[in-house]
Amino acid sequence: MLDPIAYGLAILLDLLIIFIGFRFFLVPDAAATAFGVPAKSDGDAGAYLTVKGLRDITSGVIGLAVLLFAGAHPAAWAMLAVALTPFGDCAIVLRHGGTKAAAFGIHFATAVVVLISAALLFAA
Repeated sequence: MLDPIAYGLAILLDLLIIFIGFRFFLVPDAAATAFGVPAKSDGDAGAYLTVKGLRDITSGVIGLAVLLFAGAHPAAWAMLAVALTPFGDCAIVLRHGGTKAAAFGIHFATAVVVLISAALLFAA
């Protein structure tokens, strides 16, 4: 019973972060604003937004690969490691003038969902 939920949530989270990564490539200004710290894609900021997009795409692809080729328990460990990213993003938003709503409502909440996904994968 738990397996479909565990795998489904993990796949959904991986696909979602891949989507977010592509958004940083396609509409970087809007993606940065949605992240919680607006930035303009011209000049040096454009390079950082592209790096952010690539980081997100890579995280999602790795998550899918671990789930597909190694199974639930290794994917759970990967999810525990990946949870550092949204916790860090929460701190970044707070440190750079973003709103508490964005920091906690987007990034902290995402970290909690990633940890729930890890717990479900461990139980699968």
